[in-house]
Amino acid sequence: MSTDLTGIIPPIVTPFTADGEVDEQAFRGVVRYMVKKKVHGICVGGSSGEGHTYSAEEFRRLMEIACEEVNGAIPVVAGIIVNSTRDAVARARSIAHLPIAGLQVTPVHYVFKPDEDATYKHFKVLSESTRFPVIIYNVIPWNYLSPALLVRIMRDMPGVIGVKQSAGDLKLMADLLINLPEGKKVYSAVDALLYPSFALGAHGTIAAQPAAIPGVCVNLWNTVQAGDHKKARQIHEAMLRFWNTIAHDNLPANIKFSLALQGCSTGVPRMPMPATTEQQAAAIQREFDRVMQFDL
Repeated sequence: MSTDLTGIIPPIVTPFTADGEVDEQAFRGVVRYMVKKKVHGICVGGSSGEGHTYSAEEFRRLMEIACEEVNGAIPVVAGIIVNSTRDAVARARSIAHLPIAGLQVTPVHYVFKPDEDATYKHFKVLSESTRFPVIIYNVIPWNYLSPALLVRIMRDMPGVIGVKQSAGDLKLMADLLINLPEGKKVYSAVDALLYPSFALGAHGTIAAQPAAIPGVCVNLWNTVQAGDHKKARQIHEAMLRFWNTIAHDNLPANIKFSLALQGCSTGVPRMPMPATTEQQAAAIQREFDRVMQFDL
């Protein structure tokens, strides 16, 4: 089982049927498509996967399917988006029998914001309650963890191995990188700026663009690692134009639409998320054709 959590790790979509049930067969197809595109890992149950809508039973079942399909070829990360320490621990324990490489876990996100000490304790209890490494998914706008708090948590907790840094502020990610404790990792989810993220030293990405155009993102990663920044900038510019067409409140639906253009069955978004509109589809199609010239 591969456990190296570096490089392109798409938070894959979850296909749903018209009545809102998980389409397991289509989900298997999404996993297989990602492996075919030579991604370096997958994350199941992230925001792009509509993981916030999973029941506990769906969470466990989808992790089982993902591990079965990859069969050790690439690491599988489990996304946990819940509103209490108790529920986060319960989800981690429900998949203890699986060869999961790590957990991607949000701070709590329902209205009431815990203070820094409470957030610290949340991740401490979770990391000490599971054998799985923990990646903090720093994405909640009203509970956004500062670089100082993230460094404190990673320094003090061996089980917390890194941070997925979201939002659009590359300065915050740069601050985190230069103060990062030894052995820890930062994954960029600054979708508009994956190229400069990689150039600054991010250890990889768990973000929406890799879920939508995995082959292009693998190409960008490989290009930056090879030091070909002229080509990397060309890929970046095409990716940025594409990102501007999918970055809407129904982002998971638009990712699904983009994958469908690649022949990957993705079902529909789970209500109440709306499907891709005709106007969005036209814009995505235009930039999709341009960005896919960089597909591997």
